[in-house]
Amino acid sequence: MSTERFLKIILSPVVTEKSANVGSYGQYVFKVVKDATKTDIKGAVESLFSVAVKSVRVVTVKPKKKRTGQRMGTRQGWKKAYIALHEGHQIEFNTTR
Repeated sequence: MSTERFLKIILSPVVTEKSANVGSYGQYVFKVVKDATKTDIKGAVESLFSVAVKSVRVVTVKPKKKRTGQRMGTRQGWKKAYIALHEGHQIEFNTTR
């Protein structure tokens, strides 16, 4: 698979309390495109971050219904991937502001 496709699979890291908690176990959470498979995600993370991926778990987040005044609307659903890395590997994010 091409590097261009790998760049399109990973959309962004998910930064929440839960993702920070699983980060202490060597796992990282990413928002990915809806049509990505586990093997696509594994290949993208390995090539972009130069790490060895142990496992990939995928969760599809369902769309939520939200009310704005009298109208009902829905938020978009999305897909996230939990990436577990082998011992000795880690992903560094630049967190400078």
